[in-house]
Amino acid sequence: MTIEQIQILSIAIVVSTSCVIPGIFLVLRKVALMSDAISHSILLGIVLMFFWVKNIHSPLLMIGAVLSGLFTVFLTEIIIQSKKLKEDAAIGFIFPIFFSLAIILISLYAKNIHIDINTVLLGELAFAPFNQLIIGNYTLGPISLWVMSAILLINVIFVTLLYKELKLVTFDPNLAIVLGISPPLLHYMLMSIVSITAVGAFDAVGSILVVALMITTPSAAYLLTQKLHQMLIASILLGILTAISGYLVAVVLNTTIAGSMATLSGIIFLIALIASPSQGLLTKYMIQKKQKRSFSCKMLLVHLLEHEGTPKERNVNTIDNMINHMGWSPKFSKIIMTHGIVKGYIIREKKALFLTPLGREKGKDALINL
Repeated sequence: MTIEQIQILSIAIVVSTSCVIPGIFLVLRKVALMSDAISHSILLGIVLMFFWVKNIHSPLLMIGAVLSGLFTVFLTEIIIQSKKLKEDAAIGFIFPIFFSLAIILISLYAKNIHIDINTVLLGELAFAPFNQLIIGNYTLGPISLWVMSAILLINVIFVTLLYKELKLVTFDPNLAIVLGISPPLLHYMLMSIVSITAVGAFDAVGSILVVALMITTPSAAYLLTQKLHQMLIASILLGILTAISGYLVAVVLNTTIAGSMATLSGIIFLIALIASPSQGLLTKYMIQKKQKRSFSCKMLLVHLLEHEGTPKERNVNTIDNMINHMGWSPKFSKIIMTHGIVKGYIIREKKALFLTPLGREKGKDALINL
């Protein structure tokens, strides 16, 4: 790999890791849409600050972006507290206004300035190595790498120092209030971290990837484990995996890196959604299938118990009668019969089914609990 490729991959990894750390708390607190609002509304702060300083490289643009993100959070909270709109509606009301206004201003007054609408949305990591940090005669690497590394450090320190408080406010805000912890204060602190992270990542990767990394990747981690510390570790590892796999796909297909990373984050989420050991669709399907089989077997035992010892027992307690009486298909009836035999609940003599002592006991228990 060339030095430029190593730098691009390093920036991608640092950006993804920085985004997923606050993202996991957004997902857990069910305010993940706020990252979407912030990542879009910060553009207005950048544009307005640019009109003031007339310099696209001024550090004041970052300050304007952060203030714009915090202002978005502030306005959204005011609308939510007014109880006129629900949370998702309030977010959906504020950020489109800010983002649309920024796009209009760019289109009208910044056509010849390097604030491109496509770059705003998708970003372009391939250009990051060209913007180097130079101090004296020394070139210290891409500015984006230094900026995002500093933001990553801030995020790690924030979560490390306030881990217990964040955990308590996230899962039991009422107890947090009793213990003297202010949920609104921590909320604004978290939103400040989200704003700073979104602003830092905005220039390199664009708003779409910021949203994907803050929502999709932590959501995948949320599906894989129920413990917060494991969730944080899983989201970081998945973020790194997203960065590396997305970059490799972009190189192979010769396409946008940010777009590939966003796509891979979606694919990773779908894999977790399907194959998660605890919450995956496949797991839930298997559990439902097992429960259906267990319940049907109990119904079979109750039916056999009701006719046990009667003159019609040998004629009634048959597979053919199960199909007619229970409304089961022949295939499902054989599955339930096989399950009962394997469990030792029933025995089969030609077409007739008979309860074992264990099956009789299970049938009585099922009859009592019906």
